Parts: sequence; structure tokens; C-alpha cells
Amino acid sequence: MERYAELKEAVEKLELVDAHAHNIVDLDSTFPFLRCFSEAEGEALSYVPHSLSFKRSLRDIAKLYGCETSLHAIETHRRSSGLQSISIKCFEAAKIGAILIDDGIEFDKMHDVEWHRNYSPVVCRVLRIEHLAEKILDKELPNGSEWTLDMFTETFMTKLKSVADRVVALKSIAAYRSGLEIDTHVNKKDAEEGLIETLSAGKPIRIQNKHLIDYIFTCSLEVALKFNLPMQIHTGFGDKDLDLRLSNPLHLRTVLEDKRFARSCIVLLHASYPFSKEASYLASVYPQVYVDFGLAVPKLSVHGMISSVKGLLELAPIKKVMFSTDGYAFPETFYLGAKIAREVVFSVLCDACDDGDFTIPEAVEAAEDIFKKNAIRLYKIDGIIDLFDSKNAVSNDLVMTFQKDIVFIRIIWVDTSGQHRCRVVPIKRFYDVVKKNGVGLTSASMAMSSTSDGPSNGTNLTAVGEIRLMPDLSRKWMLPWAQKEEMVLADMHVKPGQAWEYCPREALRRITKILKDEFNLLHAESGKGQFEIALGHRVCTDAADNLIFAREAIRAVARKHGLLATFVPKYSLDDIGSGSHVHISLWENGKNVFMGSKQSSLHGMSVVGEEFMAGVLSHLPSILAFTAPLPNSYDRIQPDTWSGAYLCWGKENREAPLRTACPPGVSDGLVSNFEIKSFDGCANPHLGLASIVAAGIDGLRRHLRLPEPVETNPSSLSESIERLPKELSESVEALEKDEVMKNLIGENLLKAVIGVRKAEIDYYSKNKDAFKQLIHQY
Repeated sequence: MERYAELKEAVEKLELVDAHAHNIVDLDSTFPFLRCFSEAEGEALSYVPHSLSFKRSLRDIAKLYGCETSLHAIETHRRSSGLQSISIKCFEAAKIGAILIDDGIEFDKMHDVEWHRNYSPVVCRVLRIEHLAEKILDKELPNGSEWTLDMFTETFMTKLKSVADRVVALKSIAAYRSGLEIDTHVNKKDAEEGLIETLSAGKPIRIQNKHLIDYIFTCSLEVALKFNLPMQIHTGFGDKDLDLRLSNPLHLRTVLEDKRFARSCIVLLHASYPFSKEASYLASVYPQVYVDFGLAVPKLSVHGMISSVKGLLELAPIKKVMFSTDGYAFPETFYLGAKIAREVVFSVLCDACDDGDFTIPEAVEAAEDIFKKNAIRLYKIDGIIDLFDSKNAVSNDLVMTFQKDIVFIRIIWVDTSGQHRCRVVPIKRFYDVVKKNGVGLTSASMAMSSTSDGPSNGTNLTAVGEIRLMPDLSRKWMLPWAQKEEMVLADMHVKPGQAWEYCPREALRRITKILKDEFNLLHAESGKGQFEIALGHRVCTDAADNLIFAREAIRAVARKHGLLATFVPKYSLDDIGSGSHVHISLWENGKNVFMGSKQSSLHGMSVVGEEFMAGVLSHLPSILAFTAPLPNSYDRIQPDTWSGAYLCWGKENREAPLRTACPPGVSDGLVSNFEIKSFDGCANPHLGLASIVAAGIDGLRRHLRLPEPVETNPSSLSESIERLPKELSESVEALEKDEVMKNLIGENLLKAVIGVRKAEIDYYSKNKDAFKQLIHQY
């Protein structure tokens, strides 16, 4: 084996990242030590000593402890040495530098996550979603109230989001409850019935209803995607609660094919044994799928372990295969998992070299990836590499917050005038104070125009009063152009936990909530500047956030190259203008319900789609006060410039302000979305989208219908088609008369918007060339 000396040394010396494990219990726990060797329980435990893995593992533990090779001798040594002594011995021999612990199994007398930091430099938490849901439902509601699905969802999502920045992954055990054939389009009515069934079974709550399990999984995957957290999923074998037939990862096809979750990261645990080859296939064809071979190693025979790991490597990219011990209850499980995994991976890599699949340097690199680097990348625990050498216990908060040498965090919000505003705080203060309590901000912040940092008249907001900017940790990004900084979007609260009625993000959330039970609104594109950039579609609240980040990125990269990027609608009055077009579609249970059907479809759209779009068309003059917020905006919205200057709509008519679109892949005669051209880069994206959704709601409520589409340049029909507002004052006048906007947007927020718009009108009417300075603000 001299040929493989380099590989053997690399495998043996590596300090490992244990990517999936559980809590250790006290020595006097009722959890039987025989469970160290098997998933069996009850009477089946009596047969465990006759298994191959038991006999091998018993010898390994006895050798480590220097005692007789018998179960009695090992248990005697454990009691006489104490938990601290055997834990130190097991973890030092295992050379585990980091552990990711799923603490969702409640063993008798188990130690909390923090306790494990005595034995590993870094310990991070994995949150089990079903356990969280059950704990929530176990609690009594005040005043004897009964749980409803909406109440549960709000509580569950709030709790999940509140801890999402303190965990490195989520985990699901759907395989143990109802199987992996998860329906991500589960109907809310079915989920509600599942909740009722679950509650009627009594406490402690155990969720087994498939509809409710699928609903919880889908909600959780949405949070995981927002916070960029991997989702670990139990697959393959386990204890007898599991129906092995339903734990084949191929059942996850619906999840993996759901385009909403294409950017998620899904980890198939336990080598999916005996479905290892199926797991390998999924990891090879789906970019979001990773595999982890803990539990299969060390619980199988040597042949079984080698076959399983080889099965994973038959198709799965090396960069997607990870080690874990699946250690639980006993320190010995961590030792055995690490020791035997080194032996198995070494054997598999040697065979791969013999077969010509690897060179020895490539095998060494593969070992480093499997045992350490893949987990560091996927779970974003980059700081672990430096911590491995220190041997110091490190708090989870330190790992999570200081891992990338971040110094400052930018807290971003967008005001009524559409300007991006920012507060910068040091990282330590952010996590010590700001994360929980926010930062103070004058109430006048939402009354400022593009020309003044003081409150505008008529807004009802003055220099008296303060609000809190509360960071939304689900919308926090690293800044590639400023590597020691991150940015986070913020909500405006009267006090932590109480939204301020003038908050643009809250206004959009509040209005879209009205549509929540029917469909989700998606925003698919934003073209900015003379370089058109299309942003991927998202639920509208996320799309508005993404547009803010895109603007920040474009400006910053331009500055880095000595350039100035601007989103001003009409920088040069002699040149073409720049817009920020919005594409809208309506979705229900994963299906585009804006699109019509071949059997019955007027204008290629559904009745719901037509009513929503008709509402937008009828309120378009008022909407312009939000989406075209400056006098300069109306220099752009001119006939014959593809900006939409007339109150009309058309099919693929780029001179109409509203245009239905039929992109490639959509059947002839049908439309998938509609575009709004009268939206520019100076608009607050949350307020702009809020006004569009509000108008659409009015269309649905009143069952409005569209007029006939304009199929020519509307300027040629100017005598018969109404012109959209030619200047901001006309849009403001329309908004002042719009009772629908007042009711849905909120009367006070509307006053602030109108006050700021009137301040813009006043200033720019008196300073004709002042628009040239807008490039420095937008």
C-alpha cells in the first residue's frame, strides 16, 4: 500500500466537519446503550449483538478504552470513567472539528447544543421543522381559542424566521411520517383539515397527516430559500416508524421540479440506503441536490458501507458528497462514525485510483472535499477553517456572524421619493443591539423629497417623533464589491414588533395579504438604464427587495470602475428615456392563473387575469403618482417612445402602457403575463407594486372587464384615446380623488406620498435645470 501512503496520511490527518448529528445523553439516561449499535428498539434489541456492525464496533470501542472486548466491560468502563472522560477520548480520537446538531430528537436526559462545545471547536444547530411545529401546537392558546391554519402558519413562520440566522440548516423527517412524495402545491383546505385531525388526536402532538406535513415542508422550504439555508431530508432506512417504501428519494420529484425551489439546497441524508444509486442519480441531474452518507456508515457491514459509498460516487459529483457521523446519544457513535468513515472512504478512493477514475492527487482532493470542504461551503461555515487550529470552544453566534471578517452592515430603506437611504453600523453593535432593537430614525424620513432632507408640507410628518428601523434578516446579502460589509433591508416599526403605517414594505405586504388565500403575485422583470437587465420572477414582496439590491449592486460596481450609473427616467431630454418595466402574473397553487385556457379564453387570459388587469388600467393615472414620481418621469412618458403615453392596453403592443406578453413556450393565442411600462427607476418599488396590487384588487372586487385592445400605435388614435397624465401634477390630482387607493394604501401614507410629490412639483417648476442633478440621487 506504499502507493497510497499520501492518500492514507491525508485521510487520517483531516479534521472533520460532522454535517449531521444529534445530542448526547447523560450516563444515567434510560436510553439503552445497545442503541449505540443499531436503529432497532424494544425486543429487536436483543438480536443486535449478533449483527456484523455490532461485533466490529464493539472491538473498536474496546480498543479505544483499553478494556475487555465485551458489552459488559465497555459499560463498566463508561460508568467508572464518567461522561466527560469518555467524551474527550472519543472526540479527540475522532478528530472532529465541527458538528452540526439536529436537536429535534428528545432523548431522556440529553444535553443541550451548547454543552457539546466542550468537545468540538465549533458546534452549530440544525432545526427540525416537524419538531418546531409540534412544540407550537402543544401550547395552549389564550382564552381557550382553537388553532386555525392561518394562526398556526403565522406563528410557525414567525418563529422559524426568528431563529433562521442562528441555524445552519433546516431538517425534515417527512419520510418518518407520511413519506417523501411531498406535494408542494398542497391545498390549504386539505392542510386545514389535516390540522384539525392532528389536534383531535390529543397531546403531545404528533403530526402524521400527509397534507399538513406537506404544507409545513413547503412553508419551511420557502424560509430556507429566503435565508439561503440548506434543507436536510431524512431518506432511506431508519427505525421501524418509517415505511421504507416511501423513503426512496425518487419520490421527491415534485419538490425538485417545482421552479420556485430550483435555487434551494437539498441534502439527502443517510446515503438514502438502500436507495444510494437513486440518490446519486438525483445529485447528478439536479443542481440543488446533495448527498450525505452518515448512518449508512457505520451501521452497515463493511461490504455494505463500501457498496453504499461507491453507489453514491457512481454519478454524484464529488463536490456534492458529504460525511457525517449521524452520532447520537453516546460519544462512541461519533468516534465510530469518524473512524469507520475514514477507512471506508480510503478504501473507495483506492479502488477508484486502481480503476483509473482518480489519480492520487485527485483522490486526496476528493477526501478533503468529502470530509470537510463541501460542508463548509454548503453550510457557509467558512470561519471553521481558521478555528480548527485554535482548539478553542467558539460560540455559535461568533461562527455565524464573524465568519467572513465582516466589519460593517448597511441597513437600507427606500423613502417616499424613491431614494435609497442607509445607516451603517459596526457588526458587533448590529448583533448585540440592532438586530433585536433596530436603530432610531426620525419620522420625517418618509416626508422628504428628492430636493430636501426636511419634511415636505402636507405630509402630516414633522421633525417630532422617532421610529425604529428593524433589519429583516431574510433579506441580508454579502456585498461582493465591499468584502468587509453586508447589507440588509429594513422595515419601519413604531417599536420593535409593531409596524409603522408609513412603512413601504409593510404596505406592500398588507395589500398582498388580501390576495393571500387566492393567489400570489409575481414580478418578473425590471429594465434599467440603457443596459437592459431582466431580474428573475419572484413573489412581489421579494421582487421589490431584489430590485433594491440590483440597483445597489449596479451603482457600486459602476463607482468601482470610475463610472456613474443612473436610473433617472430622462437624463438627457434629447435622448431616449430609461424605464423600470414590471411584468405581472397571478399564481395559485403553483399554477399561472392569469393565463387563459385553449377551450375558453378572451384575449388569451383568464377571467381573473382580465379583471385584475382591468383594475390596473382603470387606476393607471393614480398609479403613476407612485411609479412615475418625479416631474422628470413625464419627460420620458411621451408618444412614440415605447413608454406608454395613452390610457390603453395592447397585445404585444410596445407603445401601450399595459402590454400582454406571450413569451416562448406559451401556446399560441394565450398570454402568460402583462407588462407595465409606466414604472421608472426613481419609484419606491414597494409603494409602486402596492399601488398596482391595490388597483388589481379593485378590479377583482368589481369584476371589471377590459376594453378592446389597441393594435396600432395609439398616437395615431389620439383623438379617441385618453392621454395619460402629461405631468406629475395630473397624476397627483388623480390620486387625491382615488378612494380605492386611500382605503387600501392607507390614508396617512397616501398623505405623505401626495405631500412629497407636491414638493417635487413646486421645486422643479421653479428650477428648470435642477433635473440634471438627479443622476447623483437615483
